[in-house]
Amino acid sequence: MKSFRYARLAALPLLLLLPLGAQDSKKKSAKKDSAMTSEQADQILDELRQMRQILQQQGAILQQLAEKGGPGAPARAKLDLAGFQMLGSKDAPFTLVEFTDYQCPYCRQFHVNVFGELKKNYIDTGKVRFYSRDLPLDQIHPNASRAAQAGRCAADQGQFWKMRDLMGANPDKLDLENLVTEAGTLKMDTKAFRGCVESQKYKEAVQTDVLEAMKIGAEATPTFVLGKSTPQGVDGELIVGSQPLSEFIKAISRLDSK
Repeated sequence: MKSFRYARLAALPLLLLLPLGAQDSKKKSAKKDSAMTSEQADQILDELRQMRQILQQQGAILQQLAEKGGPGAPARAKLDLAGFQMLGSKDAPFTLVEFTDYQCPYCRQFHVNVFGELKKNYIDTGKVRFYSRDLPLDQIHPNASRAAQAGRCAADQGQFWKMRDLMGANPDKLDLENLVTEAGTLKMDTKAFRGCVESQKYKEAVQTDVLEAMKIGAEATPTFVLGKSTPQGVDGELIVGSQPLSEFIKAISRLDSK
């Protein structure tokens, strides 16, 4: 996810050239499409000028980063994790926090390809404790917020992690009826579960997670915070995007060597 963001910014020099040909485009368009009025053409030019200003501002930011040697060290974050769902030993020396969106295909990649090995080799052995936080991207994933709330409703019945596993592996089955069916397979009280989800009991709690994610600079899902455990939670670095297992192993090894 992170590399994709930089790849997109790499196209800025090409986009900056757009307004330079705008006058020619205006003339050609007038010949090809008599329906375009002079007022419409002027509006397009104004929009292109605004785009150029925005892109120039972004270019200045990128230049400043380049002068400093690139993006530099990973962003850091301190999180208070009291009351959040935790997997592993509370005394583990390291903490990994995932801000997830259950409808995100990249989160599914992590869940299916990486999480199991991390759990077996680091969480279950007491080296790392794992926390799950929510970052539903409602604009592109309309079922994500419901799923985040459903996880918390499952926690009311002691089934958070099992429900999380089911939702993480099946991002295409997050409508209410499927969620209730999954709750049934976990021997939950489906009536209570449905009522919890439909009432949006945990809507504000999920939004609080989103706000904290924004505060620490989490711009994509999944975003992780990995660092040394603290009495309150974690003090660590952000890891953005679905990473292979090897990257997590390297990051944990670096922590272990400090």
